[in-house]
Amino acid sequence: MQTFEHKSTTSIQSPPCHTILELTVTNHPGVMSHVCGLFSRRAYNMEGILCVPLGNDQQSRIWLRVNEEERLAQIIAQLQKLEDILKVRCHGVEHEVSVQLTEFFRE
Repeated sequence: MQTFEHKSTTSIQSPPCHTILELTVTNHPGVMSHVCGLFSRRAYNMEGILCVPLGNDQQSRIWLRVNEEERLAQIIAQLQKLEDILKVRCHGVEHEVSVQLTEFFRE
């Protein structure tokens, strides 16, 4: 008869660090679906999304709040491969859009 011993390995995890991804995209139906689909297929979570059209209505800006983890570089590289993504920039959570939205939703 074999005996199995299970040792509990509970560890205290620090809260995740967040990053703001700023995407400049072509403005047409389906772009948000492509972006969200990429995250869904990779099982990578978005904490928040904000999308607004730019002045000429031919482009939009999308801000994504995501966890900063080892797969972030891979997600950014795959975002850059999407046809409708024109530019990807990475910011800390202290970016003014993140700060203002956090304040807005606290009220």
